Amino acid sequence: MDLPKHQEFLIGNYAPPPLEIVRGKGSNLWDSQGKEYLDFASGIAVTNLGHSHPHWVKNIQQQSAELVHCSNLFSIPEQVSLAERLVKKIGPGKILFCNSGAEANEALIKLSRLHGNQTKNKRSKVLVATNGFHGRTLGALSATESIKYRQGFEPLLPGFVFCRYNDLSDFEQSIDGQTVAILVESIQGEGGLEAASDEFLLGLETLCSKHNLLFLMDEVQAGIARTGEFLGYQKSGTRPHAIAMAKGLGGGFPIGAIWVDQQHSQLFTPGSHGTTYGGSPLACTAAHAVLDVIENENLIEQAKTKGEGFKIGLQNLAVQFPQKITEIKGRGLMLGLGLTFDPSLLVANLRENGLIAVGAARNTLRLLPPLTVKDDEILRALNILRSGLAQIKLD
Repeated sequence: MDLPKHQEFLIGNYAPPPLEIVRGKGSNLWDSQGKEYLDFASGIAVTNLGHSHPHWVKNIQQQSAELVHCSNLFSIPEQVSLAERLVKKIGPGKILFCNSGAEANEALIKLSRLHGNQTKNKRSKVLVATNGFHGRTLGALSATESIKYRQGFEPLLPGFVFCRYNDLSDFEQSIDGQTVAILVESIQGEGGLEAASDEFLLGLETLCSKHNLLFLMDEVQAGIARTGEFLGYQKSGTRPHAIAMAKGLGGGFPIGAIWVDQQHSQLFTPGSHGTTYGGSPLACTAAHAVLDVIENENLIEQAKTKGEGFKIGLQNLAVQFPQKITEIKGRGLMLGLGLTFDPSLLVANLRENGLIAVGAARNTLRLLPPLTVKDDEILRALNILRSGLAQIKLD
């Protein structure tokens, strides 16, 4: 790795990289020195099919030789058919495509403004959750509480009110005559793998119905089969008005989308929103391939069953290391270890021993293996975790 050249030519908004990754296959990555790693980060919940899945690769190759990009000035057949597939998985409504999770959440914020500007007093306030994360663009960042993301970018977009996650009464008490929407994640990824209870989500739906608010779900990290449902909120049986998706939808190729229910799908009118690259033939082909594999390889059920087995293994580690592990969090193959120490210490140790994982808020180690992960790979990861935990020395 040529770190001096990396630092000379790339803006330093990321920490200096510890590795140079050059190849991936299945659940494995290789660095430029030939060392192999188990990838239990999946590009932060992106490569849900693992790396270089043959069906995904074949479809990308074929489409790139046919048509990569034209423009949303024209109808794109791959886009229309992908929208139809997503609607069938979510419910009656319509789809708007974009390129990322932040863009999808920006579109939800714009949707709330369109809705609010149709009301008598031009409502614009959005209730969001503490410890949530919705992206780095200025609007999405304004809906994100963490100081470490917000610092230096003030003044941010006004109109966001932070309420305690999983505290329905706090949300209810925060509603006033200017409130137009509620936006939450079904599982807070960056926020530490905290999962919304079914009662909380159903309660938010009731509040939105009572006060004519938009109920908005951010499924960017928890969505696309990772939790053992196609979208994480579906476990609760609730019915949002609009949903943001991205990350795993493209299997590594950038694509984002929002689903909007029939009642509110006419809020966006011609010229009110747009994107140059969103929903390109190549991006939609990548997403089609992801959905093909999810369906053909039964990955929703696999995420559920393998996640349950993985969680049991993590719970056994918690028994073995009670001074280091406080709790096991998450669902499906979106799991976290609550730690009594800074997770960056364990992340570095695991990496040295061939396992890639990422940290999150609240001293949490995030474990996001591909949905195609094999049982023996989960066992190998548990063994590396056990060794790493044993090596961490507490003050």
